Amino acid sequence: MNAKTLLYIVKRIGLAVLTVWVVITITFFVMRAVPGGPFMGEKAISPAAQAALEAKYGLDRPLSEQYFTYLKDILTHFDFGPSLKQRGRTVTEIIADGMKTSVKLGVVAAFSALAVGVVLGAVAALRRNSLLDRAVMVITTAFVSMPSFIMGSLLLVLFAVRLKILPANGTTGAGLILPIITLALYPMAYITRLTRSSMLDVLGQDYIRTARAKGVSGMKIIFGHALKNALIPVITYFGPMLAYIVTGSLVVERIFSVPGIGRAFVQSITNRDYPMVMGTTIVLACLIVVMNLVSDILYKVVDPRINLE
Repeated sequence: MNAKTLLYIVKRIGLAVLTVWVVITITFFVMRAVPGGPFMGEKAISPAAQAALEAKYGLDRPLSEQYFTYLKDILTHFDFGPSLKQRGRTVTEIIADGMKTSVKLGVVAAFSALAVGVVLGAVAALRRNSLLDRAVMVITTAFVSMPSFIMGSLLLVLFAVRLKILPANGTTGAGLILPIITLALYPMAYITRLTRSSMLDVLGQDYIRTARAKGVSGMKIIFGHALKNALIPVITYFGPMLAYIVTGSLVVERIFSVPGIGRAFVQSITNRDYPMVMGTTIVLACLIVVMNLVSDILYKVVDPRINLE
């Protein structure tokens, strides 16, 4: 690793830390600015009991003091604090439990979408304007246009209700098949279209025509030059997409009752569980900035001509 690459990585890490801090700050103050509070929905709670709960969790302190205390706990102990609704459990424990399912779900869906999308996109580009190309474009356009909650509902009705070959509940191993397919369809379709477009552009470059004129084999041109360079836009998309899917699709997890981080995040917003909202938001922000950094570094691996500056 040369000095320029190392300097680039250090700069990106600094920007990543700054980005996460901005996300923490905005989320913290916006959550506190929303009318109401985490204990407003408690049944028949007296003002004295509400005041006692606020004092217990430090919500009666000045807002600036709460903010700096929260930052200190994160930096020194990586502690997101206790959940205000799931009493006796910390936010870190809840996120860890949810991530066990969400990571499994997201990683399988993301890499399945990548593998199928790259293959379909490359085949469509090599068979441009053929019946296969048109069929792939029509199908992927439909998948890109269809919202995930519609696709999830259709798969649920077809395979779980009508055919009864897959469970509708995402709490079991077999029950994760439908959520994985639902999560993978949109990115698979997008990657297919992205790969096809990029592949067509690369195949029209001068160095590809030169390689053909020199008698280089078709397979070597496709896999050694064209496909490798065509993957650069796919890498750009794949990093943030993987982070988003791993964190959990809120709608898909709700449809299939998947006990992932997405469902916990929705419940925390509804319940005004401040520490839970903050914790899940920070985890999402960290995943996105890390995956963006990894994607940028992979540019250099895929195409050594790229300068990291």
